Amino acid sequence: MSAKWAAFNDDSRSGRPGAGRDDIENGSPCMLEHLPIIDKSAFIRANTRLRPVPLAPEIVLHVADEAVPLWHKTEEELGEAGLPPPFWAFAWAGGQALARHVLDNADSVRGRTVLDLASGSGLVGIAAMKAGAASVIAADLDAFACAAAQLNAAENNVTLTTCPDDLLGASDDRRWDVILAGDIFYERDTAQRAFDFLGAQAARGAAVLIGDPGRSYLPRDKLRRIADYSVPVTRDLEDTEIKQTAVWTLL
Repeated sequence: MSAKWAAFNDDSRSGRPGAGRDDIENGSPCMLEHLPIIDKSAFIRANTRLRPVPLAPEIVLHVADEAVPLWHKTEEELGEAGLPPPFWAFAWAGGQALARHVLDNADSVRGRTVLDLASGSGLVGIAAMKAGAASVIAADLDAFACAAAQLNAAENNVTLTTCPDDLLGASDDRRWDVILAGDIFYERDTAQRAFDFLGAQAARGAAVLIGDPGRSYLPRDKLRRIADYSVPVTRDLEDTEIKQTAVWTLL
């Protein structure tokens, strides 16, 4: 593992559990909207492979073979160092667990409008569509994540809508029947904003499901654990090959 990727992963000396996303302290991950790449879909296809999701093999995603080379590639395209990793190119533990839960509990989304919050690859939203959701919006600030979600949806013969808006800061009255959030509690400020948003949506009647392996800022005391999964993950990302992960809902 390169020193650069090791810095992204959790430092065991910090006393925190291995969780790569915990170490990003610069706001929303992978803000690459300004990349001088006109065809994002072509870039994704050229730098990933289509593979089944370990915990949900009925879904395939464009994923990177290795984390560091793709990270370097995006930096080379920008001519800039120190960028956050491209989270859209991997199936993270929380997303895998949440996707599996939705597929196995289709009644939770069937016929309902769904928001996949901080969607990354679009895995969770794709699972919701496969489980019979009426519609899915995959929301992510990163334009590459939006492109990846559209590509991955097409590969799985489903359709979803992408949204690049900062929904956590939105003041409008958009509502959904179900909100799915995987691996979103990785950074202090984002975690608080996300919880506030989820709480407000729940107060409007939305059902909220969260997939998380115990990231540093997961508000456990405000959540109820409803399912547990042993998720196969990439050691490069999580410093382990199996990540114990739970699906949660709000108290």
